[in-house]
Amino acid sequence: MPALPVILRALLVWLLIVAAESVQGSLRRMLFDPDVEFVVRQVSVLTGALIIFAITWACIRWLRIRSTVGALGVGVLWVVLTLAFEIVIGRALGLSWARIASDYDLLHGGLMPLDLLAMALTPWAVRRLEAERRLKAAGRRDR
Repeated sequence: MPALPVILRALLVWLLIVAAESVQGSLRRMLFDPDVEFVVRQVSVLTGALIIFAITWACIRWLRIRSTVGALGVGVLWVVLTLAFEIVIGRALGLSWARIASDYDLLHGGLMPLDLLAMALTPWAVRRLEAERRLKAAGRRDR
């Protein structure tokens, strides 16, 4: 059976990330009062970045990203897919354009651009960390 192309593997990992982030969002809505929703959404940017990192770390070998450009390409793909997903879901839920845009307004506390930046850079960072880990492990075996 031929291996899946990197772009298809990247799409499948993104679906896993979106599922985990959706669970996080559902839990946030169930556990926290709407009065603190904005602050909780801000904190969830950090937990979202951690979720993205953890899933990418777990899947990095399976992704088989071969280069820095490839890793950054996967990150950009994830960002584009996430933006499209956020807009489609937001509109389907009846959210206004202003409400959707508020998550992206850094000047008024919307931190989603930072989450998207983390998403864009995570495949590159994890690939690099994994390569360093393998080099250290190989150095220990050579002794």
